[in-house]
Order: sequence, then C-alpha cells, then structure tokens
Amino acid sequence: MRTLLNTLYVTTEHSYLRLDHETVRIDVEGVNRFSIPLHHLGAVVCFGNVLISPALMARCAEDGRTMVLLGRDGRFKARLEGPVSGNVMLRRAQHEALANPVTTVGIARSIVAGKIRNTRTVVLRAAREAENEEDEQSLRNTAKTLSNAGSRLASAGDLDEIRGMEGESARCYFGSFQCMVRQNREHFKMDGRNRRPPRDPINALISFLYTLLLNDCAGALEGVGLDPQVGYLHCLRPGRPSLALDLIEEFRAVLADRLALTLINRRQVTAGDFVIRPGGAVFLGDDGRKEVLVAYQKRKQEEIVHPLLDRKVPFGLVPHVQARLLARYLRNDVETYVPFIYR
Repeated sequence: MRTLLNTLYVTTEHSYLRLDHETVRIDVEGVNRFSIPLHHLGAVVCFGNVLISPALMARCAEDGRTMVLLGRDGRFKARLEGPVSGNVMLRRAQHEALANPVTTVGIARSIVAGKIRNTRTVVLRAAREAENEEDEQSLRNTAKTLSNAGSRLASAGDLDEIRGMEGESARCYFGSFQCMVRQNREHFKMDGRNRRPPRDPINALISFLYTLLLNDCAGALEGVGLDPQVGYLHCLRPGRPSLALDLIEEFRAVLADRLALTLINRRQVTAGDFVIRPGGAVFLGDDGRKEVLVAYQKRKQEEIVHPLLDRKVPFGLVPHVQARLLARYLRNDVETYVPFIYR
C-alpha cells in the first residue's frame, strides 16, 4: 500500500525553494525559514510568486514527486511532471475504452452514483444536526430528491442523460447548502454554485478546496499509470484533466464540502479571511488560506474504513485506491468499477 506522504504548501511570497543535499530549504530574503527532508514529501504546492531552483525541480521530476504552481487565489497555473510512468498497455486500454460506449457509460454511471450517494450522506448528516425544523425539512427533501436521482440513474442509457442527472443533483444539493451553515449566516450566504471567479465566501472556500483535491486526484491517476487528461464523464478538451475531474466527483461532498462546513461552523474561517476584488470576485486571504491548508492536510491524515477493502486507510489515500481500482477495471481484471461510498 502506498504511504501517505506530506504535501508542502508554500504560501509566503518571494520564498526561494532549493535543494540542499537531501533536504528542501525554504529561504525568505536570504534567511532560511524552514527545512524538511525530501523523502518526507509526496508533493510541493506553491502559491503566488515563489521561486524554485532548477536542481529541486529536476530532482522532484526524477523522483516522481508532484510540483504544482498556483496563483495567490489558488487558480491552477502549471504542473511539473517527470517522464511518463506506468504501463503503456494500461494507457492504451484507457484510450480504447473511450471508443466503447458501453464501457464509457458504465464508468460514468458508477462515478455519478458514488457522487450522489456521498452527497446524500452529507445532507442527511446535516439534517440530523440541524438547529431548526425548517432547515431539517429542507435538507431531508434534498436527500429524498437525491435518492430518486440515484434510482433513476440505473436506467440512464447515454452520457448526456447521465450528465443531466448529475447536473440536476448538484443544483438541488447546492440549493440547500445554506441550510448546513450554522454560524455567521449573515456573512456566509450561498445562492447556488458560482465560480471563475467565485462571488461569495462559501463558493471561494469550496473552489479553493476543489483545486487542492483536483491536484491530489491527478497525482493519484498518474501514480498508477493513467492519463489524467482522458476521462469518461467529462468531455475531452485541450489542457483539461478530464479523468481527474471524473475522479474528484466521488470526493467533493465528503472531503471538500464537509471540511468547508466544519471550518465555517467552528469559526475557524470567518468573513475577515476573504478578500473582495474589484468586480465582485471573492478569494481567500493569506491567513484564511493557511488555515484551510492546515485543516485539509489534517483531514487527509484521518483514517476511514474503505468499504471495498474493509480496512482503515488515511482519507488522503482513497483517491489512490480508486485510481488503482479504475486501472484494474480498464485492464479487465474486474467486471466493474466500484466507486467510493462514504459511510
């Protein structure tokens, strides 16, 4: 089983990352602020104007250690990868599956089924914890709609129908998302999902967490030899990590959304942690971003029982488990792809 290594998040502007023997050193204005052994790191994620030495980039690429560059607002800029790993026959099977409608629809249906079930689990938990009857009833109505969507999914015959059900479920879910916010409702108001750019604090927080999770899913797919660009639920577009976007669907609600709600409801993130840009765009400020990064890293370390493996694994390893299960399905080692179902 793969070991869950740490992800180094660098948020201080003008930091300089360099390789010192087997250690990553972080200097700010010529002064060493932090050092960490290279073998403790599984990935390096840099925000904003951060400098990286060529030697460190080359070593990370050589070791297969992911390096991601994001803007200060968390928007994806670049990803450094070394030589393509994995079995070329697996990638051939991945591409061939795209031309098989039965296989494509089967994978997409499984992913959406997992997403809907996990979303319903989050909604029902929030309904049990609701502080008033109106919120509880609204959430239970949402859970019922999601249950019906999951039942109808089995009869979906093509990708367009599956995508339509996924979209309807997502709109229903985010339509009642406000009912799961129990603190600072006057500041954390959400009227549906919006992005590029987000226009309210909740959407800004969720979008930031989705960016982190997407990078983890892309790394998990590359780790087993799959191409993150070739997906089945999401359409292929130049530069779009379609398969990573497919895989993330199973984890949005249970990992990112639940963490966002926890941070808000425990007042770990407040209205003062967000910055409103000209034009109405809302982004996490520096302090808020650091708080979220620490919480996200802790969340990935928490152990859960994987329903298929029937044993505990760190939450951060579950995307790697699912990527391996998908690879086994594409190689015809198993009859179907089983999505992750959170309990």
